[in-house]
Amino acid sequence: MAPDAPRTFRENEVFHVATAYLQAASVNGADCDVTMEISSTADKNAARVVVETPVDSEYCSARQNIQAQLKQHNFRLDSQHGGELPQALPAQILGMAFEDFEHNRGSAQVATVWELHPAIVTLQ
Repeated sequence: MAPDAPRTFRENEVFHVATAYLQAASVNGADCDVTMEISSTADKNAARVVVETPVDSEYCSARQNIQAQLKQHNFRLDSQHGGELPQALPAQILGMAFEDFEHNRGSAQVATVWELHPAIVTLQ
């Protein structure tokens, strides 16, 4: 699919992931989205999916919320700080499916071009 193709089929659905593990979080230098990696287990070698919260104003509170929650775990998330979390944190996610194009993004554990984007992440 072309990178600018309109959303179709499952990309128009909202998904709720009730139990996931947040493994990494950073601010994308290119578009300022908060980019996170989640897995189905706390294992640092588990396959991961990318979850992104956009910079758009309607997601401002969601971005501030995840930053504040991570700060409670002594993890700083801003344009200069982020990356792999010392330990995976339980989380739940609400977001839309998005088939991103194949490009260099995320860690070696990212196992699919599918993402949840836009998405809201809440630590449990």
